[in-house]
Amino acid sequence: MARYRGPVVKLMRREGVNLYLKSSFTFNRDKFHKKGPPGMQPKRKPKVSEYGSQLREKQKLKRAYGLLEKQFRSLYEEASHAHGVTGEILLQLLERRLDNVVYRLGFAVTRRQARNFIAHNHILVNGEKVDIPSFRLKVGDKIEIKPKFRTSGFITQNIQLAQSLNNIPSWVSSDFIQFSGEILSLPERHHIDIPVKEQVIVELYSK
Repeated sequence: MARYRGPVVKLMRREGVNLYLKSSFTFNRDKFHKKGPPGMQPKRKPKVSEYGSQLREKQKLKRAYGLLEKQFRSLYEEASHAHGVTGEILLQLLERRLDNVVYRLGFAVTRRQARNFIAHNHILVNGEKVDIPSFRLKVGDKIEIKPKFRTSGFITQNIQLAQSLNNIPSWVSSDFIQFSGEILSLPERHHIDIPVKEQVIVELYSK
């Protein structure tokens, strides 16, 4: 499947916010905080249209979760036909992806790294091997690191970082001794730390 493999700090500079695409170990904040988006800077800041603002919000969310347009649009269509607030349901569907949950549990420092772990068969869901990053989890599902991968330097380092940051969201639980985690409840809007205006995305797709 096609994926963006270029410099992720450039993407975050383009959106003007930290999308957590880079590990805390290697994140160069000086590069991120350069003034303006990448490339030559215009003498005057261009005026952004309503459509431009809506597009930026969509790109911000797509890039944060590492999705292509077709995948993102499919999730939006599903959210728009579900009962509830479309924007919040869209965020919930994104959060329930296996790659995101592995990241939220603290076993990966980025969603990209989580996808790599999943693709290489290092993750089990309810005791079964799952190699699909977009696999959707539900309440009660248990995620664990395969025994052979638990001694990996990546996992050891990631767990140490997660313990020091202590920012595991309350809708999941992590057991770093057992190298496992569980979905306790569905994520709510206040659990999601990505600075995005999801209603603006709904307005864009509703046109």
